[in-house]
Amino acid sequence: MPAYDAFLLLSFGGPEGPDDVLPFLDNVTRGRGVPRERLAGVAEHYYARGGVSPISAQCRDMLAAIGGAFADAAIELPLYWGNRNWHPFIEDTVRQLADAGAERVIAFVTSAYSSFSACRQYLDDIERAVAAVGPRAPRIDKIRPYFNHPGFIEPFAASTEAALATLPAGVRDGARLVFTAHSVPVGMAAVSGSAAAGTALPAVAGGRYAAELAEASSLITERIRGACLGHDLVYQSRSGPPGQPWLEPDLCEHVRTLAKRGVPAVVAVPVGFVSDHMEVVHDLDVEAAGAAASLGVPFARAAAPGPSPRFARMVAELVAERLSGAAPLALGTMGPAPWPCPADCCRYTRPARPA
Repeated sequence: MPAYDAFLLLSFGGPEGPDDVLPFLDNVTRGRGVPRERLAGVAEHYYARGGVSPISAQCRDMLAAIGGAFADAAIELPLYWGNRNWHPFIEDTVRQLADAGAERVIAFVTSAYSSFSACRQYLDDIERAVAAVGPRAPRIDKIRPYFNHPGFIEPFAASTEAALATLPAGVRDGARLVFTAHSVPVGMAAVSGSAAAGTALPAVAGGRYAAELAEASSLITERIRGACLGHDLVYQSRSGPPGQPWLEPDLCEHVRTLAKRGVPAVVAVPVGFVSDHMEVVHDLDVEAAGAAASLGVPFARAAAPGPSPRFARMVAELVAERLSGAAPLALGTMGPAPWPCPADCCRYTRPARPA
């Protein structure tokens, strides 16, 4: 088994003050031709909270919890943190690792699924940062997708139960669980994911990303005690041009559909996310909650699992898979995602913008 010199937490990044907001959004959307007025609209979501994204504080807390879980598991690795879109940038962190003499690093990303943006783009981030640092840079191995790991599913089930408990007693038993994830273009969702070479993808619309989300949603629902609840998988945070097909249904539109059907209450579960960052607190706590309130539908939202001790222990368990050859943990029928990812997994070429 490989010997590692350090652990790297790799995340998306977010602004930590009003002056950071537009430069951060420029980094996120670079090369995509997003209109300036669209960025200004998204910026208002951050300004409404002082220009600070919750994700940076959550990463710091997560790193501290992982350190505790490592100590409990007798894993002795120094901890580092790098981001794709804001400070600390991954290139700077890889340079710090090189300066410290690290030769091989194990990386955990704050995204549980197989898709271009959740998996491949982080692999590309690592490759770009290593190339920027040059021959001194360490080799960096990315931990496998963990959408069906008990440490991801169990805290989600607990937070969903906690959200259900906040609903009025008269509507609780009839509540609908609405699992939500970041929408992506249909073409991106259809790429091969992390399936091993020669392995057929599940026969689920949208490819492996949607299949993994559906599996995680079912696993969470099965663990809700004392209730037999229906559930749906929907999508949020669409940002592409109107003519490009993206995964649907949309979260807010689905809340309206459920209201028309007479569903007495809704619990939104951000199954596609690790932490309660801006897309969760705005799209769910503001937009979806507002849509439900306007229709008179009681609404609750489950917390993402990132802050839970079980999640931190999951990270230690995933690291132990590589350090000691421990058996990979996975629930459900899809099994553990392969590690390492196949060389061509999750490849996606964005369509050319119209001239």
